[in-house]
Amino acid sequence: MPQAKNSGDPKLRLVPSVDQLLRTETANELRSKFGLKKVTALARTVAAELRSELRNLDEDTDGPTAEELLAKAIEHLAETAKLESRNGIKAVINATGVVLHTNLGRAPLSKSAQIAITNEAAGYCTLEYDTATGLRGKRGARVEALLRDLTGAEDALVVNNCAAAALLILGVLAADGETLVSRGELVEIGGDFRVPDVMASSGTKMVEVGTTNKTHLDDYRKAITSKTRLIMRVHPSNYRVVGFVSSPPLDELASLAREAMIPLYEDAGSGQLIDLSGFGIEGEPVIGKLIEGGADLVSFSGDKLLGSVQAGIIVGRRGIIDRLRRHPLYRALRSDKIRLAALEATLISHQQAQLNDVPVLQMLSLTPTEIEQRAKAVLEKLSNGELTTELLPGESAIGGGAGPNANLPTVLIGLTHSTFSPQELEVKLRSVSPGIVSRIAEQRVLLDLRTVLPEQEPSVVAILNGL
Repeated sequence: MPQAKNSGDPKLRLVPSVDQLLRTETANELRSKFGLKKVTALARTVAAELRSELRNLDEDTDGPTAEELLAKAIEHLAETAKLESRNGIKAVINATGVVLHTNLGRAPLSKSAQIAITNEAAGYCTLEYDTATGLRGKRGARVEALLRDLTGAEDALVVNNCAAAALLILGVLAADGETLVSRGELVEIGGDFRVPDVMASSGTKMVEVGTTNKTHLDDYRKAITSKTRLIMRVHPSNYRVVGFVSSPPLDELASLAREAMIPLYEDAGSGQLIDLSGFGIEGEPVIGKLIEGGADLVSFSGDKLLGSVQAGIIVGRRGIIDRLRRHPLYRALRSDKIRLAALEATLISHQQAQLNDVPVLQMLSLTPTEIEQRAKAVLEKLSNGELTTELLPGESAIGGGAGPNANLPTVLIGLTHSTFSPQELEVKLRSVSPGIVSRIAEQRVLLDLRTVLPEQEPSVVAILNGL
């Protein structure tokens, strides 16, 4: 390989060439895992880094020998490849206590949803095929039927996320006019989802009514003009305004919308199909109650309190849903077979009231006593004398913007190590495979078993004993 660029500095001539690196035993081992093209690119990166290091040496400093540089290059190549292998989606154990942890993929799928993906949808399947007639079928028909049954809505539609649902609804129903929304509902939800931005993208003109803390029915009435196409209510998923606040009840706003012959659309956020107030979750609307209260359309998430995959679910009046389904934008936003299969399996669990089959609902239902019993069982199996453990009271979190005021008392496992600092211990826990994602407080690493699946506990024990 040409080395002309190294001719100005004798030390640079000692840097191993890419070809030399590729002939090493380490490179040969990596080639079977990453392929020749990728290993070659990594070798070029390593060689360039070594040349940069040598250029930064003082002229009077003796540089490493050719043998030392080769050894260092091989070591760097292995480390670079190791870092590369950590990219992408990897399984982890969520011990943070945040049930819907957005960074960790939100809701873990139920066994039935996993089986549906693997056994039913991974290969050829009846995505748009009717086995009874042998003719083309309707995509998502079973999911839509389940959603109708569970919410009491006339019809349903599924797109790939909640932002897509809002974009489709606003674009189809209100792109040529105005949408009324309360100033107190102009929210920003995680991932740069901002209601004003979505409205602007859809083509509708946003008309703000009321004030940040108080919006009256008359504010909506006065804002209605011949250009008004939609009234939108947005559930404040990740925050609450308390104190001197008020907004019109849903049934009153629905009556006004019907009187003006304008659809009423509610973005409900987390998508609670059943009342979870018994688990300490307050302030989250039940979708069926919104339909019963007069909302013409409701959108909500599939991967939050419903406990399934990421999806934007729309339920409501049949005529409006038909308009959404026929619009060209729906084809760009519709769900694939994998998403529909997992969602169908999760909805069947809801229909059959088998709530413990849905991991999110099972986690939310756990009491501190149950979590403490599991934590004690884990501690009894620990044999690592370097670890000091204790049980501490604490709180879990729902996450995902759902129930920000929810109180979920739990029992935490507190860990300290005789050699590692809490920060070093936290890094070591998440660096194994599967990694344990934890949190640190008061100089302890904390594990919350609320979000650890029971079948993962043996792995937790093994990892802790292996530190």
